[in-house]
Amino acid sequence: MNLKELVTGDSGEKRFLLGNEAAVRGLIEAGISIAATYPGTPSSEIGNVLSVLAKDANIYFEFSTNEKVAMEVAATAAVSGLRSFTFMKHVGMNVAADSFMTTAYSGVNGGMVILSADDPSLFSSQNEQDTRNYAKLANVPILEPSNCQEVKDMVKYAFDLSEQFKLPVIVRTTTRVSHMRGVVEFGDVRDNSSNNDNHWKRGHFNKDPSKYVPVPAFAGDMHVRLWDKIRKIEEVSNKSKFNCEWGTGKKYGLIASSSAFNYACDVVKFNNLDIKILKLGFSYPFPQNKVIEFLSDLDEVFVVEEVDPIIERDTLVCIGSKNLNVQVHGKLDGTFPIYHEFNSDIVAEGLNKVLNFKENKSVQFTQSLEKLSEDIPSRAPVLCAGCPHRAMYYGINIAIEELGLKPEDVIFASDIGCYTLGINPPYNAADYLLSMGSSVGDGCGFSVSTDQKVASFIGDSTFFHSGISPLINAVHNKHNFVLTVLDNRITAMTGGQPNPGIPVDGMGDDAPEVSIRKLALACGCDFVRVINPFNLEQVVKTYREAFERKDAAVIISKAPCTLIKGLTRKPPVKFIESNCNNCDKCVKELACPAISKINGKITIDESQCDGCTACIQVCKYGALEDGR
Repeated sequence: MNLKELVTGDSGEKRFLLGNEAAVRGLIEAGISIAATYPGTPSSEIGNVLSVLAKDANIYFEFSTNEKVAMEVAATAAVSGLRSFTFMKHVGMNVAADSFMTTAYSGVNGGMVILSADDPSLFSSQNEQDTRNYAKLANVPILEPSNCQEVKDMVKYAFDLSEQFKLPVIVRTTTRVSHMRGVVEFGDVRDNSSNNDNHWKRGHFNKDPSKYVPVPAFAGDMHVRLWDKIRKIEEVSNKSKFNCEWGTGKKYGLIASSSAFNYACDVVKFNNLDIKILKLGFSYPFPQNKVIEFLSDLDEVFVVEEVDPIIERDTLVCIGSKNLNVQVHGKLDGTFPIYHEFNSDIVAEGLNKVLNFKENKSVQFTQSLEKLSEDIPSRAPVLCAGCPHRAMYYGINIAIEELGLKPEDVIFASDIGCYTLGINPPYNAADYLLSMGSSVGDGCGFSVSTDQKVASFIGDSTFFHSGISPLINAVHNKHNFVLTVLDNRITAMTGGQPNPGIPVDGMGDDAPEVSIRKLALACGCDFVRVINPFNLEQVVKTYREAFERKDAAVIISKAPCTLIKGLTRKPPVKFIESNCNNCDKCVKELACPAISKINGKITIDESQCDGCTACIQVCKYGALEDGR
């Protein structure tokens, strides 16, 4: 499908969309004016699509420096009367939380929707948190779509709900909902055309400190107003079309939300189970009356939800408040796993513990399939062939060795990005990791907590996200560590989005390039060096100098990601067999996936080799040559 059909498609047309594409169509139908994000999987495709379509859709779109900034961009647009949208992965809510919590107090005028994409089973995340906790914490309504049509419809509806109650609304997706494909029927598009020369609509902020400045004199009243709103919204959730029933079971019931609902439906249908189902798409404020009515004639109920037992606990409250005699089976009694993503097998196994409707036996594979599964090699994730990070890691380890330091003498503080793969042998260059930007703060802490040398690693986008403040802290408090900013000219791990370090903005327009070097100097760092990671002599020399200093030294390892579109690929390296002495340094110490040893002979995979020449510098015998 041509993405522009998300803008031009008429009401009633149907398209086969990714969940994240459906979210974009929902935004267009809702007529939003402003959108901002920091890229994070599983929500990344929303930004990638918006960056292409924003102008056609009369939307201002930006990749902000972090999720908190994106939240603030959306919140100020909303109080100015515009419909605004911000989106992020679940851990991004932690970054945005400070401003998000107060946004609930100050409220909005135009609709404001926050899409947070959870990642059950941590496919690309450092933890498995549940965004629904933030909805309860902040007293903000939350909607949970289970398919692509609902993603589109709920995003659009959320703006109406937000404007009705002057409160931001969360749409929570999960990996499977964000990345599933399904048929989506388009609806009407709300006009957001502008009256000025710009391609997005402008609003107006009407000053009223009592509403928008939460100093103690005003914040108390704001909290009261927030609770008044949430009580009224509970009446809406009780009657919402997104909370609906299926089936006719008299004894057993099942309550589910999001993708867990899909698995539960499959199991009930294919096993012909006599279970009544209540789907909760509008799960906070919790629709107590709806749930109590559903439970009233049941003996037992299953609660099927991914990550935390939030609906289950609220269901128990309903049962307790009405003294209902209904037994609950969920995560808390061990019927379903307390963690990780569900699937139909997991849900079936849980239901079977109570209903005993299927024979317990493991899946039997054919002999050939069993042999195939045994022969599949186990492969750890690795840095790409030609990745500049590999050369840097090789160089820093050589420098450490030449300084006479042992591995236990140096702590590697890592961060969120491709370079986390430095944890693998032979680099072993990730000892501690907390969150986006944490490597710099961790460097501060380790430098005053230990006598060890500290090497912190952070990507260019991550440096702009949250690496600058801890670097200021490091300078002011005289901390001593070596910070490497791995500037590969892109936000690589989430799909190649721009960041302030490159001269292009989120809509593809020219933009001022912010210099990491000048930022580090402005923070007060005396030692700031820009190196080419593929010049190993320069890399080793620079790290030797940096480790001998007594302050926060900054090294910017600058070379483009090999996956950036449009880069000219160099010819693959040539292997000169007569010069090889079988030391295997190129395989064991550089560990480039383009180089293998097969049947006792070094082999270059030309389809992978990027011609970066790092291996040529590693080989001391001239067995590898430039392919040009």
